[in-house]
Amino acid sequence: MKSRIYFDNNATTKILPEVADVMTSAWQTAFANPGSQHSFGRDARPLLEDSREAIARVLDADASEVIFTSGGTESINSAIYGLTLGRKGYIALTAGEHPATTAACERARQTGLKLLNLGVDASGLLKSEQYNDLPWNELKLVCVIVAHNETGVIQNLSELSELCQQHRVPLLIDAVQAVGKISVSFRKLKATALAFGAHKFHGPRGIGGLLLKRGVQLPAFLEGGHQESGRRAGTEPVPLIAGMAKALEVFDRDQSFRMEQVGKLRDRLQQLLKETCNPVIVHGEHAPRLPNTLSVAFPGADGEAMLVNFDLEGIACSLGSTCASGSAEPAPSLLAMGCAAEVCKSSVRFSLSAQNTMEEVESAAQRIASVVARLRAG
Repeated sequence: MKSRIYFDNNATTKILPEVADVMTSAWQTAFANPGSQHSFGRDARPLLEDSREAIARVLDADASEVIFTSGGTESINSAIYGLTLGRKGYIALTAGEHPATTAACERARQTGLKLLNLGVDASGLLKSEQYNDLPWNELKLVCVIVAHNETGVIQNLSELSELCQQHRVPLLIDAVQAVGKISVSFRKLKATALAFGAHKFHGPRGIGGLLLKRGVQLPAFLEGGHQESGRRAGTEPVPLIAGMAKALEVFDRDQSFRMEQVGKLRDRLQQLLKETCNPVIVHGEHAPRLPNTLSVAFPGADGEAMLVNFDLEGIACSLGSTCASGSAEPAPSLLAMGCAAEVCKSSVRFSLSAQNTMEEVESAAQRIASVVARLRAG
């Protein structure tokens, strides 16, 4: 029986043993409501705030700027809701944004705002020449995914963030795929808000965060209690938060080694697929990419058929964003890069992690090549 190989780490990651250990301890020692005044609540509060400090330190933010949420989707929705509520004008967003952003922006459009897509080039990078043509006086929010979940392409946002500051336009960065995979500095990005989720970097599901620039007021997306300084109602899940902090600390500790290790695995897989599955198209090949992400098209083979057959061969991968799975439509991010619909529909995403091995890469490449050849032959 063939071994199973997990190459779908942009969808979710396996929790680290040290993260599970921290959470197991927290369920016992910090189980109480950290807002309670009794001794059990007072036991939980330090772990909550220590975790907040740890996360802020790794992401180069102030602890007061960290708001805990249920994950990246809630963080993105909260920011778009709060930064556009009651306003009229434009929201600019990158063509091919994650569905959490596009759906939240669509809801804002239904309340009277207008949407404006920021175009990307064939590598998936934002076209900086379009910035001067934006209706800056009418822009109410700019949304950008800094590291794309499907292609792994990483944006350079220095020019755009400077313009947003100059024109006093809030900038929301979707860093859900970036945090815990590459170095992220909230201060250097000069964003108004930044979203992240723990399960993308070997932390627990159900917990994430929104970094909100100090001094920015944001209407609460969830109403109820006064948790998170009145910015997000709901009892803070301290064990999950502690797990997220630990996962981020482990990444920070091993960052250089992990990025190099995963990059070698991804590059080897890319090389083998080019050698054995020609013709192939690597999306964003010549752009800066996440070290773990490989989005590749196999012209002549159907993406959905490949996905099923790869699974039968023991390989877990994706057509792209799992939040959009079930749709047979070409990926908007690839269409925005100028890919033909046929190329889009022959594309799959392999996303690796430091838990993968070179032996898995070699074995997976052989299985993938066999499937692609069989499907191309009809």
